[in-house]
Amino acid sequence: MNRKKFLQAGMASTAVGSALVACRPRPNGAGTDGNLPTLNWQMATSWPIALDTIFGGAKTFADRVAALTGGKFKITPRPAGEIAPPLEVLNVVSQGAVPCGHSAAYYYVGKTPAVAFGTAVPFGLNAQQQNAWLYEGGGLKQLQDLYARKFGVIQFPAGNTGTQMGGWFRKEILSMKDLQGLKMRIPGLGGQVMSRLGVTVQNLPGGEIFQALQTGAIDAAEWVGPYDDEKLGLHKVAKYYYYPGWWEPGPTLEVQINLNEWKKLPVQYQEIIKTAAFEANAIMLARYDARNNEALERLRQSGVLLRPYSDQILKAAEEASFALFEEFAGKDPEFKQIFADWREFRDRIYAWHNINEGSFARYSYAQLKS
Repeated sequence: MNRKKFLQAGMASTAVGSALVACRPRPNGAGTDGNLPTLNWQMATSWPIALDTIFGGAKTFADRVAALTGGKFKITPRPAGEIAPPLEVLNVVSQGAVPCGHSAAYYYVGKTPAVAFGTAVPFGLNAQQQNAWLYEGGGLKQLQDLYARKFGVIQFPAGNTGTQMGGWFRKEILSMKDLQGLKMRIPGLGGQVMSRLGVTVQNLPGGEIFQALQTGAIDAAEWVGPYDDEKLGLHKVAKYYYYPGWWEPGPTLEVQINLNEWKKLPVQYQEIIKTAAFEANAIMLARYDARNNEALERLRQSGVLLRPYSDQILKAAEEASFALFEEFAGKDPEFKQIFADWREFRDRIYAWHNINEGSFARYSYAQLKS
């Protein structure tokens, strides 16, 4: 080998070696800026720790933040009631009592109905459509502007349950008449629609539903779906299980962060939070989709009676839902703006999914044996 070729070969070898070193996995935290702060945050949540999938969304988020910062930024999720009441998470984050939380926006519609779009509204978007609206349809930007103005909070999608079930009832619901005077646990705008249909609505945290059904304080309740509902034991105190959960076709859960605390974070930590929330959003939906059918089969084998809502009830609920939306739009400018953009997006994505997703589902699901 002549000298020129020898030098060329040596340079190539060095370049390859450097590339291999660069591609090698680094120890946890390697490559992070040594000047980045060490932080320990507490996270309030709305979930019982026993519900490993929904509480797990908060844990997935926290674990990922720790991993991506080499353990320098630790967030500890706390179960509902430990550091904040389950339906007060946004409030304590807004006040700065805790730096962050994991909750559902529609628990706070009493502050402004517009926050419901952050979770789900009746006859709205499924999980796939909800993500499209939030990430690519301008929804997240509108909601973050709203949260900043109203609450001094910034939020990120960090979980989705997929289309929920329609609730547990102690008696069969055959017509609108059967809803009159029924006492039901159901939050958000879905609860307001049910109220218009004659239901007496209560908003209870998940950990209190079983006892309320067992004692007769309520006649019906909805939570999430088979996997979580089985864990709460709802099938032991009500045997009629209805579907679909038309009020929550694709509900998003979210990480809520006090805006002042957010602004103190290094940009690198802010980007890590966004990444961790995105991962939690995807993983929670995957877990529910993977686990719900097996749980539903166990429930059916235990004697649970699966029932669809009648077309009469669905039609009445849809009409009541959009009448409610129009009323909110008439008196709440923030709701009006988001609703207008959201509805236009909904109509477009419904039309598209009716062609591709819908046609495939109509054919494929029809082949299933009951």
